[in-house]
Amino acid sequence: MRRALVHRIATAAPDDVSGLEEAIAAGRIDPAGIVAILGKTEGNGCVNDFTRAFAVSALTACLAKHLPGEAVAGIAMVMSGGTEGALSPHILVLECRDVADEASEGPALAIGVAHTGDLAPEHLGRMGQVWLVAEGVAKAMHRAGIEDPADVHFVQIKCPLLTAERIAAAEARGEATATRDTLKSMGFSRGASALGVALALGEIEAHAMNDAAIGTDVALSSGRASASAGVELANHEIVVLGMSKAWCGPLAIDHAVMADGIDVEPVREALTRLGFAAAGQLSPDERQRLVALLAKAESGSTGRLRGARHTMLDDSDIAATRHARAFTGGALAGLTGLTELFVSGGAEHQGPDGGGPVAAIAARAKGVS
Repeated sequence: MRRALVHRIATAAPDDVSGLEEAIAAGRIDPAGIVAILGKTEGNGCVNDFTRAFAVSALTACLAKHLPGEAVAGIAMVMSGGTEGALSPHILVLECRDVADEASEGPALAIGVAHTGDLAPEHLGRMGQVWLVAEGVAKAMHRAGIEDPADVHFVQIKCPLLTAERIAAAEARGEATATRDTLKSMGFSRGASALGVALALGEIEAHAMNDAAIGTDVALSSGRASASAGVELANHEIVVLGMSKAWCGPLAIDHAVMADGIDVEPVREALTRLGFAAAGQLSPDERQRLVALLAKAESGSTGRLRGARHTMLDDSDIAATRHARAFTGGALAGLTGLTELFVSGGAEHQGPDGGGPVAAIAARAKGVS
């Protein structure tokens, strides 16, 4: 059987790998078992946020001391820029170990990873990207041993964006990109990636999607997709998280969908299903069991939240995604008592307009299956 481990490690800077190196030296992490690393870096989360690439470079160099190059290349490294408010920079190291058959109540956390081929710039934000991601999600599910899409609780994707150079390359071939606005390309890429997840999980049928709907039809969404766009790659790195009887160990995952940036009650219900009291903010003892919380944050398209006007979409100095991360991050921190939260901004087709999916990974309380 396989057993999943998730290690949350604080970072002092995008290139800080000291915590990872210490955990490897102490034997808490086996480098050969690492399948993915998710991280929050303190950049702006926009097109020119190279803290993501900086972190990937540092992690790659660190792991190259312990693993051959092809093994390091097979690890999905999903860095999400932006720790606005009091969100705390950190990494989540996802590890898989083969173990002797363990007695385990019910299924356990399962992890599957896939890398797609490079995406041509002219396909970004269009159905070509949707189909590419859907194929990648199916591969990651297979590698995780998850057969039923209902057992998938979260799909984290790192997707590419457009730069002036990539746009020019497409146009030199006589192709046109979905947009020439590099910042808007992030939303197109996140949206198409999310619809790829929805297609793979059977949340939306293919006939309901087309190029024109991507980024515009807010009725189309996945309740389990989380996509983060970055300049540091041209392909997609896909991490599927779910539950499987082929996996053992104490870790479990559940998910919820927030209707808006402060809709914490569905998250509280998911925590309750994982065995938390969750009547108020989690107690210090309970916080020890909460290994990770992953969430999408979105300002929404209406400029209003529960009828009241907000200015996230009108601020010309700070991108709306940055406001949304801080806003939703604060709400979730108030619920959990933690600030090391993987809150990613920009939730196009990821949950309802203005809301977003959330996943909690926790060590099960005794007696909770």
